[in-house]
Amino acid sequence: MRHDDGVPLDPTPRLPEDTSAVTARALLTVSGADRPGVTARLFTALAGGGPAVEVLDVEQVVVHGQLVLGVVVGVLPVDGDPAVDEAALLAHLGRLATAVAADAGVRVDVEPATTDPASVAAGRPHHVILLGRPVTPEAVGGAARAIAAVGGNIDAIRRLSDYPVTSFELTVSGAAATALRTELAAVAAATGTDIAVERVGLARRSKRLIVLDVDSTLVRGEVIDELAARAGRAAEVARITAAAMNGELDFAESLRKRVAVLAGLPVEVLDEVREHLVLTPGARTLIRTLQRLGFRCGIVGSGGFTQITDPLAESLGLDFAAANTLEVVDGKLTGGLVGEIVDRAGKARALARFAAEHGIPLDQTVAVGDGANDLDMLNTAGLGIAFNAKPFVREQAHTALNQPYLDAVLQVLGFTRDEVLDAV
Repeated sequence: MRHDDGVPLDPTPRLPEDTSAVTARALLTVSGADRPGVTARLFTALAGGGPAVEVLDVEQVVVHGQLVLGVVVGVLPVDGDPAVDEAALLAHLGRLATAVAADAGVRVDVEPATTDPASVAAGRPHHVILLGRPVTPEAVGGAARAIAAVGGNIDAIRRLSDYPVTSFELTVSGAAATALRTELAAVAAATGTDIAVERVGLARRSKRLIVLDVDSTLVRGEVIDELAARAGRAAEVARITAAAMNGELDFAESLRKRVAVLAGLPVEVLDEVREHLVLTPGARTLIRTLQRLGFRCGIVGSGGFTQITDPLAESLGLDFAAANTLEVVDGKLTGGLVGEIVDRAGKARALARFAAEHGIPLDQTVAVGDGANDLDMLNTAGLGIAFNAKPFVREQAHTALNQPYLDAVLQVLGFTRDEVLDAV
């Protein structure tokens, strides 16, 4: 095959240059007060004579006006020229560093680069997110020690948010996921900080659908408890609810028992309860932000009941909703249910159904819930988040949040506070 100009077309794709051909490597570290032109001054100097080098790795961060810039360069072999060894490269870069430091008013250190940049780039498998209000030095130190204890290395740290919670994202290489989660869970429990672990990759930012549990997740409290209070059976229903959420009772059986005590309540009670619902702090921000970022958003409630969840979903502009339906005859609750029960398995089926309807793979979905009946849904989703959940639910979910703010989910998804503000 030929191009239009008659030159043969090479059918073999060109691969990047093999960095193993580099004869010597060095690391330059620039630190000092940040100001315009520092980075440009360094790279101009690198290009201005001396051994021919290529840039193998660059990382730069500015923290409260202080710059830290790291650059790894390597000498490329030139046909016919003798190879430049490490000592010669370091000597050349030392002279260059002195000139840049004097000109730009910063410090420039030069040392051998002992790690192959290709192996560094390939070895960043996890993000560790620390969330708290506040995040204490004990939490950061404990996380750092736990990461080191399982052979991990912290390659980078950045702040994701300072409101409503403070959160930091650590990029960690060299640690196995299970060991990392186990060690960090102990740190989280000891310091009262939430620590989430996620694999690095495009999958984290490819999420496109979120499903929220209703009771004690999207809204504060349990809808059925509010209904039971109006029937004068609050204590009885609360005991059954607690047993079901802790996994001590079959959910479908417990639901029927709780609904049975509502027999005789006028249907108007449903409107009263709906009007008095209190959204969890951050719920509107979470939903609004994700919607503007292109997410499909919905709710699945096992105890919320369609007579309440459907109007709630409409008011929030949600894409879908699923819940159980209370039977009503002659304007009163019968104490029974209509249709298929949305139980633990039903919640997972609802998630899968919503994802299929919108053409979204399950690995691009997020589920958030607090109880045992949410576990199948949490584990079916690409990312399952236990929100202020019972201990055994936290242990089985992909990650857990114990903050009182639902929009902290955004930081677990990797969105910064600035990105949230831009989307609002």
